[in-house]
Amino acid sequence: MRENKRKKLESRGWRLGNAKDLLGLSNQEEMYIELRLKLAEGLKARRRASGVTQVSLAKTLRSSQSRVAKMEAGDPTVSLDLLVKSILALGASNRELAAIIAKS
Repeated sequence: MRENKRKKLESRGWRLGNAKDLLGLSNQEEMYIELRLKLAEGLKARRRASGVTQVSLAKTLRSSQSRVAKMEAGDPTVSLDLLVKSILALGASNRELAAIIAKS
């Protein structure tokens, strides 16, 4: 957010923060959510870079296209196990998976 916009909002009584502050998350909860989002973003990027469609990936995983879309969107109903399995199904190595997780 631009500095002048932030100052204007604060001068009008708005309090700015992040999702952790708003939802009252613990450090562990925040880290878990960040991990889930990194894996979801990594899956989407890897799938696109590989030229694989959501339908094709779904067939490989014996799942549905809508489930793949939920995985890529970071839907909380998708397990971390399925996210990791999907990234590996796209040919990622353990090192590449670690790079996705370590990404800032």
